[in-house]
Amino acid sequence: MNWSERDKAVVWHPFTQMKTAGNAIAIVKGEGAYLYDEAGNRYIDGISSWWVNTHGHSHPYIAQKAAEQLTTLEHVIFAGFTHPKAVELAERVLQKLPNNQQRVFYSDNGSTAVEVAIKMAFQYWYNQEVPKKKVIALEGAYHGDTFGAMSVSGRSPFTDPYGHYLFDVEFIPVPTRENEQESLKQLQTLLEGGDVGAFIFEPLLQGSGGMVMYSPEVLDAMIALCRKHQVLTIADEVMTGFGRTGRFFASDYLQHKPDLFALSKGLTGGTMALSVTTCTQQVYEAFLSDDKKKTFFHGHSFTANPVACAVACASLDLFEEEATWNNIRRIEARHQSFAATLEGNAKLRDVRQLGTVLAIEFNTSESTSYFNAFRDKIYDFFQQKGLVLRPLGNVLYVLPPYCISDDDLSLIYKAIASFIEEMI
Repeated sequence: MNWSERDKAVVWHPFTQMKTAGNAIAIVKGEGAYLYDEAGNRYIDGISSWWVNTHGHSHPYIAQKAAEQLTTLEHVIFAGFTHPKAVELAERVLQKLPNNQQRVFYSDNGSTAVEVAIKMAFQYWYNQEVPKKKVIALEGAYHGDTFGAMSVSGRSPFTDPYGHYLFDVEFIPVPTRENEQESLKQLQTLLEGGDVGAFIFEPLLQGSGGMVMYSPEVLDAMIALCRKHQVLTIADEVMTGFGRTGRFFASDYLQHKPDLFALSKGLTGGTMALSVTTCTQQVYEAFLSDDKKKTFFHGHSFTANPVACAVACASLDLFEEEATWNNIRRIEARHQSFAATLEGNAKLRDVRQLGTVLAIEFNTSESTSYFNAFRDKIYDFFQQKGLVLRPLGNVLYVLPPYCISDDDLSLIYKAIASFIEEMI
């Protein structure tokens, strides 16, 4: 049996109905923007392998730093111990974040980074005996698949089996152009109740919700309202961090800075699982006490894994190179140019772009959902052309590694134009 057949016999894949799914494609090699399967077929990774890969697959510099760390220290318990790469990475991440961020807490993935932020926010008020227990989130949000992260995510078939176990959250509309004032009004009303402890959001770009985009100005206004009412703000930058929006963080577009950040995905350049939650000194100090019960009781076996931290530091080295930002600006310009060619197309409901993210929403009767047949039609069309593009229902998006060439971008754009012409 080949790898795909052996996989079928033993593996349970994420977000996959295993009864009807075909064999998973067995990828045996990655290089730059390319993936190679066991039959030797090459694919262009147009979605950065679930939005994690920034500098390209099997980057030699990152691989070198991982190998060096493996022969020095592979892991050590992070309670009562530390190591050089954890300290270096924390220092360097804080240098990139807004000045109000002062402390770094390590965990393993985006969902747990969000989970940590939510728990910090809850315990921040609990430690001070302030009865602020309500959380506000945006409709259609996706923050991860652990229970706290699911609770602050939009309700959907993904969360329905667990609905009775999720804590209550107040959801307000995403403040897009059509409903900015309504969203602000609902936020204001909820804040005036005095019992809101935190407001969580994906800044400027809701990823899994359909690549929904909204303005920095309206988010600034929302954060300002929260600050006025002494409510903690949590920026889930798991997807939007590390250059995706054209700046290092989406929050770099804002005047008012969030109190807590959740970061993962591009943190290691897509090489290893690692995440961080950062917070202000004010949040951190609420946990300092002679009373040990005010400790933040959260941790993971592989917290601040040295190899993952070394890889993340190597990725940050690459972000210091002007070539990386030239590539980000190049992709942004190419996306803008292609998007302009699609303006006014009656087959499209919307075309939106932010930084290196291009989203094309098709004008169909089916919604932005994983469960419609149109989504499968899009996926199959591009896979047959050797392009890895994983649509969100009727929303096709392009979110490539920064090393992707202009020729490969042109191939993607040409295939999209062909799909619009032939398949709709």
